[in-house]
Amino acid sequence: MAQINVDFQTITGRIKPMHSVNNGPIVPQAHSFGNFDDYAAAKFPFARTHDASFTPAYGGPHTVDILAIFPDFDADENDPASYDFDLTDEYMENILASGTKVFYRLGNRIEHESKRYGSIPPKDYAKWARICEHIIRHMNEGWADGHHYGIEYWEIWNEPDVNPQCWDAPVEDFFPLYDTAVRHLKKCFPDLKIGGPAASYVFNHWLVEGLFRYITRDPADPAPMDFFSFHHYGREPDDFARDAEKARELADRYGYPDAELILNEWNYVRAWTREELLTSYYTIIGLKGSAFVASSVLTAQHSPLDHFMYYDASYSVKWNGLFDSYSQKPLKSYYSLKSFGELYDLGTEVRADSDTHGIHAAAAKSEDGSEAAILLSYYLDHPSIDGTGADDQAVSLTIGWEGFASEKGVDVTYCVLDAAHDMDVTAQETFWGASGAHTFALPLYTTILVRLKKR
Repeated sequence: MAQINVDFQTITGRIKPMHSVNNGPIVPQAHSFGNFDDYAAAKFPFARTHDASFTPAYGGPHTVDILAIFPDFDADENDPASYDFDLTDEYMENILASGTKVFYRLGNRIEHESKRYGSIPPKDYAKWARICEHIIRHMNEGWADGHHYGIEYWEIWNEPDVNPQCWDAPVEDFFPLYDTAVRHLKKCFPDLKIGGPAASYVFNHWLVEGLFRYITRDPADPAPMDFFSFHHYGREPDDFARDAEKARELADRYGYPDAELILNEWNYVRAWTREELLTSYYTIIGLKGSAFVASSVLTAQHSPLDHFMYYDASYSVKWNGLFDSYSQKPLKSYYSLKSFGELYDLGTEVRADSDTHGIHAAAAKSEDGSEAAILLSYYLDHPSIDGTGADDQAVSLTIGWEGFASEKGVDVTYCVLDAAHDMDVTAQETFWGASGAHTFALPLYTTILVRLKKR
């Protein structure tokens, strides 16, 4: 018998934005159905803009990247005519119109082609920093017929430890780029959050340790780092918490105890071999993928992470487990993130304990105490199971709670995400008194949202 115990009287903190994504919504176009309404309904907190230029509906190669906005590096960076903001502006407006905030990656997309363009380091790091400055001024201060979007987070580059696809040079050459850019941008915009380096893996010491050593080489004048960002692709949710612990240790050791920890690319990958990648792609879009997503965000909530951003919400990449690439309709994992959003909206995290490996849980209540919710998911990475669920892996689970009562009773609604349901309501009941419990069979790869509301 598995047990989850929830104490609504024991507050443990705040529900964090663990259900952010990479990339924004798609508005309906001539050859695209679009997903704007479903995207907006999920209430993703942030959309990171990396690899947006792969997607035609966002503007394709004319969008977001430095190469797209400032195509001639020899041009005058102080002249508005040197910049092309049109399609990037449209993309920003679509993201913001959905209710999601922009997390802007300064740099270029990954390049798998035989010839590199954006991954080649800029020939003048100081000028590159000034180009970034003008992009920020356009987005936030109205420069060059610009806007006042209020974009707070600005990330310097992406995965400079992935060579040559993201950085076609020795990784040590990246250190002065970050140092130059972050010092300049932080001087121009002291109230914005500027950081990086979007490392492909927090344990890539040749990048991570090397960068920290470089930017703190003068103890009297360390470079700013408002956030430390990194990535992880794997198959065990607990690995994200391990990476977060390592990131916290690194940032603290080098003198950045206040730096936010942002894991802003993650998804399911069994291994990087061709055969295992194909298995991973099928897993991502199926039920097993949805349980992995739900279990991962629940694990991330209980880690030192400040932000957690799923890669990817764009239909044009293989890592999109949220929307179908043809219809743009929601896939199973969409409901995992959307359900966590209900906890985020409630805001106040309360104690929720699971006594069984593979069953992850979190709970929250509203500020006024009138509503609450429990989210749980059952995930194990069993290689012999194809992701459709397995009755022989089912457990008997009891969800028990206390400290949530009303003289008029508490209405409890159970919503299920499994092979037959997309977070559909499957049961409702009313409890009297200060505690309650419900026992049921929980198949592997099932995610359940329990909503409680005082009458």
